[in-house]
Amino acid sequence: MKQIQFTEIEGIEVGHAQNPEAATGCTVILCKEGATAGVDVRGGAPGTRETDLLNPVNMVQKIHAVMLAGGSAFGLDAASGIMTFLEENNIGFDVGVTHVPIVCGAVLFDLTLGDFKIRPDKDMGYQACRNATDQACPQGNVGAGTGATVGKILGMDRAMKSGLGAYALQVGDLKVGALVAVNCLGDVMDPLTGEKLAGPLQEDGRTLADTETIMIKAYAEKKNLFSGNTTIGVIATNACLDKAQAAKLASMAHNGYARTMRPAHTMVDGDTIFALATGGVGADLSVIGLLAARAMERAVVEAVKNTSALCGLKCYSDRQ
Repeated sequence: MKQIQFTEIEGIEVGHAQNPEAATGCTVILCKEGATAGVDVRGGAPGTRETDLLNPVNMVQKIHAVMLAGGSAFGLDAASGIMTFLEENNIGFDVGVTHVPIVCGAVLFDLTLGDFKIRPDKDMGYQACRNATDQACPQGNVGAGTGATVGKILGMDRAMKSGLGAYALQVGDLKVGALVAVNCLGDVMDPLTGEKLAGPLQEDGRTLADTETIMIKAYAEKKNLFSGNTTIGVIATNACLDKAQAAKLASMAHNGYARTMRPAHTMVDGDTIFALATGGVGADLSVIGLLAARAMERAVVEAVKNTSALCGLKCYSDRQ
């Protein structure tokens, strides 16, 4: 087994567009030839687009892009630009008069950082497509990770900056990769070392509090004291999967969230993972799933370690 670039998976291109001053952005994962797709939404506050058609009982068998964006529900507008780009390039289902691209997506909440009046829109989605490439994917304050933060239970002034991360593995001919924008309520851990990488800062601005301990002590409080959250990601593989298997793959990849984010899948997180299969390699789904969970685990860690300070929020390197 060896590490590879996420974009080394056949049929996958990744593009980003962002506004660092406004602290928001979007990421597009293009599969121009079409990919079998599935999704698993675990959080209690999701913002998504075109997830129902990924149900195995529904007709559409291939999609052409996944969008990850900031801006909360406003950010879903960026998908319109992706649709426009793909239609201009005759990518999508041929319906005679035009091609209809299938673009799925999810958004995270970053409105409390930067300028909330500026959100990912049609123009930003289109630009992300123009920037798409099969070259190495940048990480940190880029694309959907531009406004991502973690450890928000004590307020944004005690939160830490997070970002976008990517990681991929290859075993023989099989490739499995993860790309994720980490914007969770809680703490981020490295399960390989046990190190707590990020979370709510103590009053000294350096040491970390424990989100789960804070939540347990306040178990009787029913009002929502938390800023918006949601971690959104994509698993891509060159394996041959049908829609039901792709949905199961997305489900198995959530183990990567659970290993790294504490807590994960809360009622104030809209945690969502899409799975894309470009076909070509036969493999045991259980093996693909465990590799997906491992890749997602490392992508979350990369997202936190590769980010930089923004809008006054400290990052991982500020505490080293």
